[in-house]
Amino acid sequence: MSSNITLITGGSRGIGAATARLCAQRGHALAINYARDEAAAQALLGELRAQGARAIALQADVSVEAEVLRLFAAVDRELGPLTGLVNNAGVVDVAQRVDAMSVERWTRMFGINVIGAMLCAREAVKRMSTHHQGRGGAIVNLGSAASRLGSPAQYVDYAASKGAIDVFTIGLAREVAAEGVRVNAVRPGVIDTDIHASGGQPERARELASSIPMQRAGSAEEIAEAIVWLLSDAASYTTGALLDVSGGR
Repeated sequence: MSSNITLITGGSRGIGAATARLCAQRGHALAINYARDEAAAQALLGELRAQGARAIALQADVSVEAEVLRLFAAVDRELGPLTGLVNNAGVVDVAQRVDAMSVERWTRMFGINVIGAMLCAREAVKRMSTHHQGRGGAIVNLGSAASRLGSPAQYVDYAASKGAIDVFTIGLAREVAAEGVRVNAVRPGVIDTDIHASGGQPERARELASSIPMQRAGSAEEIAEAIVWLLSDAASYTTGALLDVSGGR
């Protein structure tokens, strides 16, 4: 039985999948959550199991409380006591000015990016905190360099949702610091994943490369390295940190 049991939301593709692969290499048992892309989740699951990892794939929309409760109950039942949560599920939308955005867009954005992360963190704390007779653990939230930059004329609403993640990370970290739970955030810059295509800009990472001090986009694997470090005992004195992995941007 693995001593590290980690749930990765939005884990079937991109940064989530890269994190799952690295966690598996480090001996974690894994729950891969996905919202819609069952084929990608099952393909990743097959890959992880072929390498000897204990892993399951679980469908849930993190913005729906009943589905989050079902997700965590399945992890309890099938893997055991959770030790790590990676709050990776998130969405962008098409580039727009704020004066063109709809309430429906904002509701979806904050429902997944903010409320979803808070719901999952709540359920993780209930299982990890010594206040709840847990054995401790680590939560890593996925923020974004957009929270510092604002993303004007692109997606100010996405940037605002990630600003909320920054504040939530700092507050929750201080709330549970004496209860064996560490809470940190990784803030990626421009990363070459298919999230850009979902916002209608599939070439965005390459187009922005020249504006980044390192002159290139980052990879999902580079973000995964930071996430897995924050989950590990090597980061035992790190909580409330907002770690920029953004090529200097």
